[in-house]
Amino acid sequence: MCFAQGAKPVSETKVEETEVRSKSKENSVKSYINTIYSVMDFTKEFYVDAIDPKILYEGAMKGMMEALNDAHSMYLDSTEFISLKETTSGSFGGVGLTITKNPVNTPEKPAYVEVMSVLENMPGSKAGVQAGDFIIEIDGVATAELTMNEALYKLRGTVGTPVEVTFLRGKDFKFKRNLIRAKIELPTIKSAMIDSVGYIRIFEFTPDTAKRFQEALDGFKKNNFSSLIVDLRNNPGGLLTAAVDVADKFIDSGVIVSTKGRNSVKIDEHKASKIKTSVPKEMPVVVIINKGSASASEILAGALKDNRLAYIVGQNSFGKGSVQQMIPLSETDGFKVTVARYYSPSDSNIDKVGIPPDREIKSEIYSPEQEKAYEKLLEDNAIEKYVGAHPGMDEADIASAAVELSEKYPLDLRTMRRFIRVEVRHQNHDDSEVYDLDYDIQLKAALEIVRNEDFYQLMQTTKDLKQLELERLSESQEKVLSQAENVGSSVAGER
Repeated sequence: MCFAQGAKPVSETKVEETEVRSKSKENSVKSYINTIYSVMDFTKEFYVDAIDPKILYEGAMKGMMEALNDAHSMYLDSTEFISLKETTSGSFGGVGLTITKNPVNTPEKPAYVEVMSVLENMPGSKAGVQAGDFIIEIDGVATAELTMNEALYKLRGTVGTPVEVTFLRGKDFKFKRNLIRAKIELPTIKSAMIDSVGYIRIFEFTPDTAKRFQEALDGFKKNNFSSLIVDLRNNPGGLLTAAVDVADKFIDSGVIVSTKGRNSVKIDEHKASKIKTSVPKEMPVVVIINKGSASASEILAGALKDNRLAYIVGQNSFGKGSVQQMIPLSETDGFKVTVARYYSPSDSNIDKVGIPPDREIKSEIYSPEQEKAYEKLLEDNAIEKYVGAHPGMDEADIASAAVELSEKYPLDLRTMRRFIRVEVRHQNHDDSEVYDLDYDIQLKAALEIVRNEDFYQLMQTTKDLKQLELERLSESQEKVLSQAENVGSSVAGER
């Protein structure tokens, strides 16, 4: 290759171009900052009313984060910053709902707050709120115009104080609930033996989760357990490291999860260690997920699925595959921004897609008539009144009460028994329930699999997340080609 006289090698030219672009971007950022400063200074001096510079600063910070159109990136003012600190410390006053929000709000598709998951035995669950419900108003304020943090702040408050919340389920079913805020203590796990099957429910991934998980395993081993069910339903996530530590108990080598930043540059990689493995590799393991399973719970489910160590049952998970970092700006404010996406062992990211189950088992879906009956049941406070008038109810009493109440409120008996059972435990201050086989069809399906099916043969039919991702891409491409062919045929027909 020849160069003109005085020309520089391509490699040197590229280096210089990169430096020029970097300086150009740097100058651009400085220019924008100077402009913002000038606007703030002018507004402070000449706005018709005196204004606190803090208001301008917070408005600029909120606008900057909202411009990213990312529900998980946000500015945290003093109230929100302190609230988030309380949440991560383990307890706070609230209604027991984990929420998310589409940052884009349009008249055609209002950006209501969506319930990601519902904590058991908390105000939200006791009022019948479900994952997938939308919150459209909080104390009369429409949520479409609120940021997620503003909505979160409105739901939280002093323990014992009320908050009126309007929900939307499906397209048309709206209902209001007056929720009394309670102390929300983030649970970790509950466990029990179901005959020879070990059952562990992980509610949220905290610093204690892996330790408690191992304690449950040790107890199962003493009782000679033959299989394991891990329940991740309505688990909104928590600490990534906690999910990795639990996954390490199953996986003896290789990547558990990796995180990649801009341009898929690898930031971090968590690998399994054989010395930490404590679940026998040949043991049948079923994981239960639903649309309330998100983030760290998807990391665990995805790692086990990709390594073909667990069979996934339930419903498609939520699909939060991004990583946030919280940056304090002072003692009283900060911001949270998405810095990476996480990838499963097969190098698949499930953000906005979720993890599909190997076997779909749908949870309860009410008909419009049942929704009305359920609404009336809650409005009349019928179950609480009935249980209060019949202290000391046992299972036979619960069955009789379900028949009696269903005559006025036509719900199926299994569901009615569940509602009554929960209220009986609530009034008896009994928090010992780990599972409910009378009601829980997804757990029943998981038990059927580990007890009666050829688990080895079953696992041969599963696909890892990368295979599923490639199938989705292929189907999408085929759909685009089909649409193009149809358009071509239509144009040809018009000639």
